[in-house]
Amino acid sequence: MFEKINSYALRCMPFTPEDLAYFDSLLQFKKTPKKTFLLLEGEVCKFEAYILKGCIRTYYIDGTGAEVTLQFAIEDWWVSDIISFQNQAPSHMYIETLEDCELLILTPETKEELLVHVPGFERMFRLMVQRNLAQTQERLFRTISTSAVEKYLDFLNRYPTIPQRVAQHYIASYLGFSPEFLSKVRRKLSAGES
Repeated sequence: MFEKINSYALRCMPFTPEDLAYFDSLLQFKKTPKKTFLLLEGEVCKFEAYILKGCIRTYYIDGTGAEVTLQFAIEDWWVSDIISFQNQAPSHMYIETLEDCELLILTPETKEELLVHVPGFERMFRLMVQRNLAQTQERLFRTISTSAVEKYLDFLNRYPTIPQRVAQHYIASYLGFSPEFLSKVRRKLSAGES
């Protein structure tokens, strides 16, 4: 059960077998059926979850009542509301499973215990935050500077397995499109236009 997450950790830092065993001892395994909310707006996020199996969506509801997808997370990714988790403040987002999921979870308490006993894990979590920030900046840049077709093609290139796993209206929401507009973009691409 811990092989994948240990492999993830070792890509960040050369941990000893003892370090990894301690890490594994703090992780809580959780099976969650699809269409389950792991976090609701207004709740305080009490987890950072590594995904062993499944697909998860994070989103918020805008002023018009529309769902705006922020992220899809699949196997070998982590999911959380970093701000709510770090500050133990109410969340502004929802985290929902789109498939049956198997997760390994750290709580604020177990994460703090891990960082105190094995300080090398600070590096792993710092690298995760840096990657997340870089992806967020790239997404912002693409949103501002590329056409609708380019945004969709970039999404397909970056996340090739997600379109087979999630509903098209979620992808439209992620891209900032209406479902109807995404259909037009897809028709345009299948017709060979750019």
